[in-house]
Amino acid sequence: MEITTTQYKNVDVIKMAGRLDSSSAPKLTDAFKKLTDAKRYKIVFDMSEIDFISSAGVWTLMETQKECRKLSRGEVILATVNDKIVKSLDLAGLKHFFTFSDDITEAVGNL
Repeated sequence: MEITTTQYKNVDVIKMAGRLDSSSAPKLTDAFKKLTDAKRYKIVFDMSEIDFISSAGVWTLMETQKECRKLSRGEVILATVNDKIVKSLDLAGLKHFFTFSDDITEAVGNL
C-alpha cells in the first residue's frame, strides 16, 4: 500500500490504493497529520483506487475532517469515491459530514 501526496498552491491531494482498514489507517493518519502539522488544511483525498473502508478508515477521515474544519481553516473533500463506500457512509449517517467530488481537478478548484 502506497500513499502519495501532491501539493498544489494551497491544496494537497492524497491518494491511496487498496483497503482502508485497521492495518492501513495508521499510515493514512500519519500522512494527514504531516499536512495538518504543517498548517495545510485544504485536502483532497483521491479514493479512486480504494475498494473497501472499515470503521478505522472512517474514523481517520472524520478526525482529519474535524481538525481541518476547526476555526474554518479548510476541509477534506473525498474525490472519486466508490459507490459502495458512499452508500456505507450514508447508512452510517456520516455522508453529510463530507463533501464529495467526481473529479480531482474540480475538488482542488473548490478548495
